[in-house]
Amino acid sequence: MSTSFLPLNESLYRYLVDQSSEGRDPLLTQLRRETGTLGDVAEMAISPDQCAFLSFITSLIGAQYAVEVGTFTGSSSISIARGLIPGGRLVCFDQDFRYTSIARRYWFNAGLQNKIELRLGNAHQLVPRFRAAGPLDLVFIDADKEAYDFYYESLLPMVRVNGLIIFDNMLRGGKVVDPVGRTEPATRAVDELNRKLATDPRVQSVMVPIADGLHLCRKRERGY
Repeated sequence: MSTSFLPLNESLYRYLVDQSSEGRDPLLTQLRRETGTLGDVAEMAISPDQCAFLSFITSLIGAQYAVEVGTFTGSSSISIARGLIPGGRLVCFDQDFRYTSIARRYWFNAGLQNKIELRLGNAHQLVPRFRAAGPLDLVFIDADKEAYDFYYESLLPMVRVNGLIIFDNMLRGGKVVDPVGRTEPATRAVDELNRKLATDPRVQSVMVPIADGLHLCRKRERGY
């Protein structure tokens, strides 16, 4: 069976980004440029189309309480916080003071500092002890890949029915379908989680080819 899809080139990608309401955002553009000065590590930042998607999906579900695991310099947290309803709250987990210091500065510049709380430290220890002010509407996970399943199992019970958990980098640059690439521990962990989510009765899941692949999971009313 043939499958029809449109490969993106640079021109098409630029068009796609420019035609979204978040694509030309000056604050995120400035943050992207500053992040780019950090060197190779800058590729950890989410892409402009992901920023637009996160803001859109957060607004679409009327999210009030959200969690992010893996903040880096703040693009994803800004995008999520912008989509929260008035009085909404985003709690971010990250262990790197240097990069999150950049994020804090841009939260302030965006006027979002009162919507975002940073919990600095080892997420393996902090996430299981976390208790939200209410059921979570949205969770975004973009951290150490081998711990993705741990974060999923820790946070899923706190997510409301029809709430979302979104994972980033779920295609691993194409390595998930490469027999050699799948032997890498991080890629193997992502591949195993992708397969688990596709059959987990507690969620309805779909993968979307945005940037390096997002896996979206909607919590079902019943786990069967």
